[in-house]
Amino acid sequence: MAVSSKAIKTRIKSVKNTKKITKAMELVSAAKMRKAVDATLQARLYATLAQQLMERLSELQEPNYPLFEQRPVKKILMILISSNRGLCGSFNGNVMKFGKRLLEDKKNLAAHRGPDGQSTPPGAGDIDVEVLGIGRKSAAFAKKNDLELIEVYDSLGDSPDIDDAIHISKNVTEKFKTGTYDKVVVLFTHFASSLTQTVKVRQLLPVAKAEVDKLLTEFPNKDHIGELAPDNRPIETYFLEPSRDAIFDIVIPRLIDVQVYQALLESAASEHSARMVAMKNASEAASEMIDALTLAFNKARQAAITQEIAEIAGGAAALE
Repeated sequence: MAVSSKAIKTRIKSVKNTKKITKAMELVSAAKMRKAVDATLQARLYATLAQQLMERLSELQEPNYPLFEQRPVKKILMILISSNRGLCGSFNGNVMKFGKRLLEDKKNLAAHRGPDGQSTPPGAGDIDVEVLGIGRKSAAFAKKNDLELIEVYDSLGDSPDIDDAIHISKNVTEKFKTGTYDKVVVLFTHFASSLTQTVKVRQLLPVAKAEVDKLLTEFPNKDHIGELAPDNRPIETYFLEPSRDAIFDIVIPRLIDVQVYQALLESAASEHSARMVAMKNASEAASEMIDALTLAFNKARQAAITQEIAEIAGGAAALE
């Protein structure tokens, strides 16, 4: 019994040390989450207004502008946003599962969404999907699904910067313009609350009104995005300065930067929230385990004391 008590005592000490680590990680993740959530909510109004501006500009009859061109989809680039580290619950697992479901129906993924929400099916032929990963865990997704991983951005840190988003969006925009890819989508985790995060897929290129409508419905809390006045006047009634070409060449790429930046912020807030909850659950589980081990230790010690008393009493009775 003495050996058993010693082993239990060692186990209790080990679990207590683990609890200290998980509690510290919980507090760190909570602090990071608050900063990430603040940045996400502050950027939502800008992102929403940028999306609306892009929607208005997409109504112009400008067939020669490449970022609006809806061509037959033969090759898709999937920007998959994951984390660099684990210990964040089902955050990465949910992204991988959602991405796998998309790959099971490539024709639906390749379809262009019209203004009325109807899908335009792609042409006949195989559809190739390649992955641009953000976070080290995205590499595992590409390898597991036999997809080509063209690049991995694994140094963005806990707080994504707008410069990172600009670099990524510029990279994919150039590839879309040159015809390397016919469609670019971004797979990210939308932050709803500290307990609720939902994986979303959004079409980044070509610019589509249906995707704008989806984004606007994701922000139900008007306190964070404000009330946006509708504008039903035709875009052709506006005078565009300095010129239409200047707007397309400068403003549209900038608006795409905003979409990528918003996806990075949403995923960062979701990751920190998932890690905070996972570490909180781990700390609570450690507390329960410590209680159970303490009870077992007390029982083992009591059993050892009872046995010693019985041996002493037995020895005294033998001497009489």
